[in-house]
Amino acid sequence: MANLKEIRNRIVSIGSTMQITSAMKMVSAAKLKRAQDKITDLRPYAEKLQEILTNVSTNLSDAEGIYSQEREVKNVLIISVTSNRGLCGGFNAFVVKEAKRIIGTHQGANVKVLSLGKKSFEIFAKTEHHTTDGFGEKPFVIFDDLTFAKVAVIAETVMDKYTSGEFDKVYVVYNKFKNAAVQIITTEQFLPVVADEQESEVTSNVEYIFEPSKKEIVEEIIPKSLKIQIFKALLDSNASEHGARMTAMHKATENAKDLQFELKLHYNKARQASITNEILEIVGGAEALNS
Repeated sequence: MANLKEIRNRIVSIGSTMQITSAMKMVSAAKLKRAQDKITDLRPYAEKLQEILTNVSTNLSDAEGIYSQEREVKNVLIISVTSNRGLCGGFNAFVVKEAKRIIGTHQGANVKVLSLGKKSFEIFAKTEHHTTDGFGEKPFVIFDDLTFAKVAVIAETVMDKYTSGEFDKVYVVYNKFKNAAVQIITTEQFLPVVADEQESEVTSNVEYIFEPSKKEIVEEIIPKSLKIQIFKALLDSNASEHGARMTAMHKATENAKDLQFELKLHYNKARQASITNEILEIVGGAEALNS
């Protein structure tokens, strides 16, 4: 009977866990809808703005294109975007793995990691690559209250550090939202601004008329476009997090149901065996008395 009691306790425990994972799945589903609406609304604007940004930047001279200057890569910054909490499958692990891969490809360079999200901070704070210098006291808690104003401050700091020569190249590593079940690990070169090969072929012979002046575009429009790109990456990551957690909790709930079913089956078999043994003992005792 002790064995039966142990199985009953496990069934009850798994039932409690299943209730928690099911509730977390529903919470993530509710949050996902809001986060998905934000990124789907912003993405077309941000992508078109990125196209304009790269086209204009590649048509500026070295002196004018302060955000597209190619330099010898001695100092690299990786902006690692993760979540604040776990229980979302491999969502955070993939970002950390990709950031470490980039670090490995820049042997000999001074590589620093700016963590936006507590999970990235917990990993890289223990390494020599971690940095928060100039980015405020706790930039990794930005997802506690994600707003464009807060993202703009971080983006401005990154741009200032690039133009001053503190960093020669800046990457952003994050999960791009595709749907609730699929998140694509993405690495984008934030600075210097470069166009891909297809865009370069299309725009190489295009002559631009700047209105207002080139100077105003460089000082106002391009920085704003760069801030939007960082904000888009964070919104993508936020939606991806809720999708990943919803999927992970759904799988956890289904696994708990399967395990609970197996334990109930094992419990019923053990209980039946126990009852059969008791009947055999009673019958054996009765026969012994009759003889």
